[in-house]
Amino acid sequence: MPKPQPNGRHARPPVPGPAPKRVVVGISGASGAVYATRLLEQLLLGGHEVHLVVTEYGRRLLSDELEISKLELAQLVPSLAGEAEDIENRRLFVHPHKDVGAVIASGSFIHDGMVVIPCSSTALGYIATGSGSNLLGRAAMVTLKERRKLILVHRESPLSYIDIKNMEAVTLAGGIIAPANPGFYLGPAKIDDLVDFVVGKCLDLLDIPHDLKTRWADRAKPYAPGRTPGRDAD
Repeated sequence: MPKPQPNGRHARPPVPGPAPKRVVVGISGASGAVYATRLLEQLLLGGHEVHLVVTEYGRRLLSDELEISKLELAQLVPSLAGEAEDIENRRLFVHPHKDVGAVIASGSFIHDGMVVIPCSSTALGYIATGSGSNLLGRAAMVTLKERRKLILVHRESPLSYIDIKNMEAVTLAGGIIAPANPGFYLGPAKIDDLVDFVVGKCLDLLDIPHDLKTRWADRAKPYAPGRTPGRDAD
């Protein structure tokens, strides 16, 4: 029996927080490497398990935009470099993109969702057609067939008719197309604000709590009745 407290009530056990999730993250060769690294940072900060696969063009993207030469924690998420011993090979697993026999290519590998961020039109194409010639494509195909959540953060513009049809195919198969289109109603003051908006949307779709400002209620200026939101009075 728990020892009674001075107020006569028994002490209650602490309420457990949300259980950590297991998320697959794919990086392909569209511009927007900072979206990927910010998502990785948020997932790892939240105590979640991440399985990462980066295509050849994804690696070039990381190098060209962020000067990342190695797929290791110290370069991918410098803010967590001091925790590398605790995170690498415990909560961050990097899989070779050509290894279609890796664990994330199996339907028996249970996870809580996969995000391809950024997602190029090329990656969109082979995912839409169910091509499993590389690990990113195979993992996405398995995610769809197992009816798990697949989120594609497409980051190319303008769209061709082929892109639109591929988006339709992925959507009909159960995937989610979440373009990297940040909202401006929060009054972003720097690029990081725009990045956080897109990353926060991904976390919402994964049902993962976060503190990034992405909500309409996070506006600095409250809505005044009688005025059109986001516009000055005439």
